[in-house]
Amino acid sequence: MAAAPPPLKDELDIVIPTIRNLDFLEMWRPFFQPYHLIIVQDGDPTKTIKVPDGFDYELYNRNDINKILGPKASCISFKDSACRCFGYMVAKDPSGKQINALEQHIKNLLSPSTPLFFNTLYDPFRDGSDFVRGYPFSLREGVPTAVSHGLWLNIPDYDAPTQLVKPRERNTKYVDAVISIPKGTLFPMCGMNLAFDRDLIGPAMYFGLMGDGQPIGRYDDMWAGWCTKVICDHLGLGVKTGLPYIWHSKASNPFVNLRKEYKGIFWQEEIIPFFQAVTLSKDATTVQKCYLELSKQVEDKLGKVDPYFVKLADAMETWIQAWDALNPPNSNSISKSKSK
Repeated sequence: MAAAPPPLKDELDIVIPTIRNLDFLEMWRPFFQPYHLIIVQDGDPTKTIKVPDGFDYELYNRNDINKILGPKASCISFKDSACRCFGYMVAKDPSGKQINALEQHIKNLLSPSTPLFFNTLYDPFRDGSDFVRGYPFSLREGVPTAVSHGLWLNIPDYDAPTQLVKPRERNTKYVDAVISIPKGTLFPMCGMNLAFDRDLIGPAMYFGLMGDGQPIGRYDDMWAGWCTKVICDHLGLGVKTGLPYIWHSKASNPFVNLRKEYKGIFWQEEIIPFFQAVTLSKDATTVQKCYLELSKQVEDKLGKVDPYFVKLADAMETWIQAWDALNPPNSNSISKSKSK
């Protein structure tokens, strides 16, 4: 009997930002090889990135990004993991035991979320679980899941001050659970173990202006997460967090991180209340319309915190323009710069 094909084989892309060779893919070959990879090369575009044989991939470097986007390439960060969002823009439409993180992300995205009423038995759509007594029947259909947010084992995803005071702390707690993040609740999204439905929320997955030439770094994925969550709440979409876990084995330098983060550590005390108070109009019926409304509010309100946010708001608008240019209605693909 022939083996069943991998789920979503022709609909799922894996985006990988990198500055180095991708030897690590050998560890992930059983899970990643059936799928299409989009590799976004950061840093020196003249450097050759080596990819193990046998993978279906496209590789884009900074020269490719500039060629494809032209002046709009200014919205894509340089020398920062935020460059990964270019890969989102060009992705296709349509216990000692190894953990298949990809499979769990797919399960999360293909089952509904329950952000409107908290189920105390975690995700009611997982095998062995259900809605508990007292859960409203009118809400049991749930809502479409736009984002699947996984977690880390071993080295935690800490900010620099926490890294400095807890240098040897490791996360060994594997909790076999998935939950829907309630409507109206923000969360710190990590882009290292993340999947999302591009059709539902893709245009909101912009990782901002970070890294080279910017006053802040390491807030790229969190910025995208805050924007995405308020838009999901507005449009009636869900976000799940929990499984899958991945093993994080390389700790970044806390002193380098502190230099990147220190303004963000202060600014987040203004940013979080801003997102908690954001409201979007009834006219904001698409992700793009929501995002453009949000960019105006970023300029008007966070622009008073620092001029950087005025520049960021402009980049948010440029991002949407670039997204729409590369993803016109009823188009499932764009011209790729490289293919192997």
